[in-house]
Amino acid sequence: MEGGGNLEAAIESLLNVEKQMRLAGDVAGTKKAATDILQLCFEARAWKTLNDQIVLLSKRRGQLKQVVTAMVQQAMQYIDETPDIDTRVELIKTLNSVSAGKIYVEIERARLIKKLAKIKEEQGLIAEAADLMQEVAVETFGAMAKTEKIAFILEQVRLCLDRQDYVRAQILSRKISPRVFDADTSKEKKKPKEGDNVVEEAPADIPSLLELKRLYYELMIRYHSHNNDYLEICRSYKSIYEIPSVKENPAKWMPVLRKICWYLVLSPHDPMQSSLLNSTLDDKNLSEISNFRLLLKYLVTMEVIQWTSLWDTYKDEFDNEKNMLGGSLGDKAAEDFRQRIIEHNILVVSKYYSRITLKRLAELLCLSLQETEKHLSDMVVSKSLVAKIDRPMGVVCFQTAKDSNDILNSWAMNLEKLLDLVEKSCHQIHKETMVHKAALKV
Repeated sequence: MEGGGNLEAAIESLLNVEKQMRLAGDVAGTKKAATDILQLCFEARAWKTLNDQIVLLSKRRGQLKQVVTAMVQQAMQYIDETPDIDTRVELIKTLNSVSAGKIYVEIERARLIKKLAKIKEEQGLIAEAADLMQEVAVETFGAMAKTEKIAFILEQVRLCLDRQDYVRAQILSRKISPRVFDADTSKEKKKPKEGDNVVEEAPADIPSLLELKRLYYELMIRYHSHNNDYLEICRSYKSIYEIPSVKENPAKWMPVLRKICWYLVLSPHDPMQSSLLNSTLDDKNLSEISNFRLLLKYLVTMEVIQWTSLWDTYKDEFDNEKNMLGGSLGDKAAEDFRQRIIEHNILVVSKYYSRITLKRLAELLCLSLQETEKHLSDMVVSKSLVAKIDRPMGVVCFQTAKDSNDILNSWAMNLEKLLDLVEKSCHQIHKETMVHKAALKV
């Protein structure tokens, strides 16, 4: 009790000093008096008194900004020293209420909310943690380090994915431009000009930019896996593959390259998929996993693929992905794999045939007539193929209907080519006769 009395007396005398300094406009003196009060409470382990004094000092008339900033920063150091979770949460909430709406302690407030959200998450209250994090718009903080901003937004995205709020996760992820990860960090930082905002250094626990890049794309893979958007998943793995620390270590790049190959095969055929397929085939590292190189070769070769033999060859590899980085390829992956092979085969047939009977097409695809018609119709609807089915005749026509102008243009071009050929032939004959006449005269 005597210790409590001494603490109150010491605080009272320091409050009087703080008042004199504040009214005199002495920033350094006021700051020292305020921080000394907090230090006394901390040393006495009087946590309730500490919370009361923080609120009291921040609400005093004409309180200086620098003093509030110093108090919040000092009290933040005490958070990890608290004896239990309830005391810690109480201190964080007190500091939150003090820093709310004050632009000069916005970074401190963001860090406090992040700590509180972590505690909530550990207690299993993921929805509450996500709501807390979403209150803070760190992208508007000029003084916060770029890496800290990115880390904060990624934490917001992760919590949204954990609570399966995919719409909000996408909105938050768009606050980060992928171009920010390609910035050259080796360049020297320019000295800020007078009047510019001074950007604070990121705390030690914030990962590097390349590590944040990996975290960003891992979260994007989680988001796109929800929609089974295979091409976007593949592009995310491709970006992870390009990180120097991954590319230099075979143990890291091999499972990533396997995933790139699988998701390329599962992606619907379009120009982006075709471009990625060819660039992956040119990768020298692919020769070290030759069976995947062969799989991609099948897709770029204009030949019909036998589904049963292909599945027998790659079934074990497909099932083995569950034990590799990133886990299994998804519930629908096996079904989609078959679908892509059928689509590939239909495109191959359309390259070699202008007209083909539905029965013969079904034989080539190893499908029933109904399945063949269904897959063909789906491809026509998605505009990946131009075809018409004459159902009474049972014939599929892959030719596009030309309008009269196109036909006339092709005729004109053909005539032009023919006349050029005739002219060249005449010239050659004339040349030969001239040479032989000259020879006879001699």
